[in-house]
Amino acid sequence: MLSKLDMSFQDEKLLTKTIELFMKRELISGGSPYEEVIGFSRAVRVGPYITIGGTAPMDADGNTVGVGDISLQTKQCLETIKMALEKAGSSLNDVVRTRILLTNIEDWKAAAKVRASYFKTIKPVDTIMQVSRFINPDWLIEIEVDAIISS
Repeated sequence: MLSKLDMSFQDEKLLTKTIELFMKRELISGGSPYEEVIGFSRAVRVGPYITIGGTAPMDADGNTVGVGDISLQTKQCLETIKMALEKAGSSLNDVVRTRILLTNIEDWKAAAKVRASYFKTIKPVDTIMQVSRFINPDWLIEIEVDAIISS
């Protein structure tokens, strides 16, 4: 008699296929001109996990949005993140962590106010930190997020 831990060959094949499908790596492009230069994706999804790297305040043509305006730049970053999540089959509701990187820590309240307009009811964990600069000196902020699709 077989125990519950014993599997038939068919069961083992099905389990292997399920794991492969679950752990498939999907690269999501955001169209940034830096993607090819640096060799990165806007987001990477593996199974239910989505990671979005440092998202700068750029429009679809690679132009900086809101030069000198932390609120506009924060909004642009979050809109880009929202689109990347949607491309990955997710939404802002699945975000579990955000990281806000600022060139001037004094901008944290203005950036946090915009962030709250997107996440006030979702309430992912957050880290806010200052960095010395970004590759484009017009960028005041970059935002990273992690999401887990729970359904």
